[in-house]
Amino acid sequence: MVKKIKTCVFISGNGSNLNSLIKSSKAHNFPIKIELVISNNLKSDGLKIAKKNGINSIFVIYKNRIKFEKLCLNKIKKNKIKFICLAGFMKILSFNFIKKFPNKIINIHPSILPKYKGLNTHKRVLKNNEKYSGCTIHYISSTLDSGKIILQKKILIKKNETEKSLKAKVLRLEHKAYPEAIVSLFG
Repeated sequence: MVKKIKTCVFISGNGSNLNSLIKSSKAHNFPIKIELVISNNLKSDGLKIAKKNGINSIFVIYKNRIKFEKLCLNKIKKNKIKFICLAGFMKILSFNFIKKFPNKIINIHPSILPKYKGLNTHKRVLKNNEKYSGCTIHYISSTLDSGKIILQKKILIKKNETEKSLKAKVLRLEHKAYPEAIVSLFG
């Protein structure tokens, strides 16, 4: 059996990428084991997903980034976490936090970076009449959505595409791409 890397997943939303990573991590040869889930949103469905799967999860209020990161670092250290995945985590981590985990924090973003960094991605993609959209898994850097790219996947945008339909298509792509990127890092 593969010695799995103890991993923490940071979330803010519904946890669909977390759920995908949990499912993948159950395979005996998948390189990570999710030991901790941290959310800045008490109402995140991802916290329920973690609990249902027996994964230690916590809500940490994000009113002050320094306090938030200090609490997270304590939990990460206590759980002997060696790798961090951001999965719909809607806050920016500080340079001081990032430098404690060089090349050990990755993120998934719903566009083909470097295009469409930040928020409202699907709306901007459609407004600009792009032919393709997709997702990018990348290392975290101190500049938003600008770290070294690990993996990208793309899909064709149909003529009658809506923001909602594009979001759903890209999310399905993310669920395949994120585990694939992790395997490529440790395989």
